[in-house]
Amino acid sequence: MADDNWERGVIERLATEGLREQQRARRWSIFFRLLTFGLLFIALIAALGSFAGGERSCTDKCTAVVDIDGELDSDSRASAENVIQGLRAAFKNKTTQGVVLRINSPGGSPVQAGEINDEIRRLRGKYPDTPIYAVVEEICASGAYYVAVAADKIYVDKASLIGSIGVIIDGFGFVGSMQKLGIERRAIVSGENKTFLDPFSPLSAKQRAYAQQMLTEIHEQFIAAVRDGRGARLKESPELFSGLVWNGQRSIDLGLADALGSVDYVARDVIKAADIVNFTPQENLLERVARKFGATLGRSLALMMGAGATLR
Repeated sequence: MADDNWERGVIERLATEGLREQQRARRWSIFFRLLTFGLLFIALIAALGSFAGGERSCTDKCTAVVDIDGELDSDSRASAENVIQGLRAAFKNKTTQGVVLRINSPGGSPVQAGEINDEIRRLRGKYPDTPIYAVVEEICASGAYYVAVAADKIYVDKASLIGSIGVIIDGFGFVGSMQKLGIERRAIVSGENKTFLDPFSPLSAKQRAYAQQMLTEIHEQFIAAVRDGRGARLKESPELFSGLVWNGQRSIDLGLADALGSVDYVARDVIKAADIVNFTPQENLLERVARKFGATLGRSLALMMGAGATLR
């Protein structure tokens, strides 16, 4: 009887080990198949990206377009780095007859806006025979308008939203709520103003006055850029720099814009080059897909290794 139990135990262990080996082999087989499929997929995307992402074609007279789409932010598609890269390529292209800055943005970082404004002015000086026009679609507000005023002219739709010439710092204060809930704020700092604009600390009158002065200075820089760019076309009024937004037709009346017109209209009737070529830098599809695939593959591998551990 003992021999039978011993033999049965050996057989069971051998069967268990065999099953484990089969499961391990199956998991590794799935992993390598997934890896092979992923590499082939990335190669395909790379080939397509190479085909679609070649040099922009503008062999004859053309209108170069650069898009500012979305919020002006260093990490967005409308970052100064991306927009400036597109502008430089557009102006450098020898067959470019004119550049259109197509804007659909609520604004954003004054630093990003200022960098683009400065670069447009530099490029206008370097390429004096190549005009640049801003064409507004839905909205051109705040920092986006800061960019637009560097162009030779601004074209809008009658229902576009233009303006918002102002500066804001917004946030929330939770001091009262914390007191009601009995929550104590513990912030150990070096420098009496290190908690400046901290939502969990009181805002003193001195700090509020400092913030207001800082915003006023930036606002004055904004106003100076608008006056410099628009010049005598502006119809000065107390409300012009108050942060209000106007529709496209009203913005023309105020001198904030020059005329009604779309990208097609400006290319065809103003620049006289109906062939439109977009010089906006595109996202790297290969990098984006590879990054997503790498994350998926890593999770799959972790799950497989975890599953293997539970079988031991």
